Amino acid sequence: MKSKAHPEIALLMEALAFAAHKHRNQRRKDVEASPYINHPIALARVLAVEGGVTDHKSLAAAILHDTLEDTKTTYEELKEKFGRTIAQVVREVSDDRTLSPKVRKQSQIEHARHLSRRARLVKLADKTCNVRDMAAHPPHGWELARRREYFDWAKQVVDQIRGTHGTLEAAFDEAFAARP
Repeated sequence: MKSKAHPEIALLMEALAFAAHKHRNQRRKDVEASPYINHPIALARVLAVEGGVTDHKSLAAAILHDTLEDTKTTYEELKEKFGRTIAQVVREVSDDRTLSPKVRKQSQIEHARHLSRRARLVKLADKTCNVRDMAAHPPHGWELARRREYFDWAKQVVDQIRGTHGTLEAAFDEAFAARP
């Protein structure tokens, strides 16, 4: 069926449908076990509503940002469905799950400054949303020290990409101020 929607709107709706399908059985780690899809939607909202980002490829990448890392989606599948640019941004912000959590975290800090502009925007939105969630709805069973460690690590990542988008950086800083 041929879409009658504006191509950029159609792309965003396709990204939402794809992400919702891929994350359909996943839940967040909060006490309520909220649907995972809320997280990618929150990223796109932060970019568009709070950051004024209108680039549809950045917004689609935000919606899709965890599909490579947390589902069985392949880079080739993303590339075929959404194009090379969006697939590349998603790949840039995806962790290598074959590495230990400690190595993955250090890698995010070290590689953040080398991300493309679109990937930096997605990373800023991701860290902002994660810190907000950590403050308001922490993962079940996470002690105070572990939550504080997460806040500090997220700030180290964001500090590597400062100068990308002042409004989004301010949103992160405001969220960080709720550090427990």
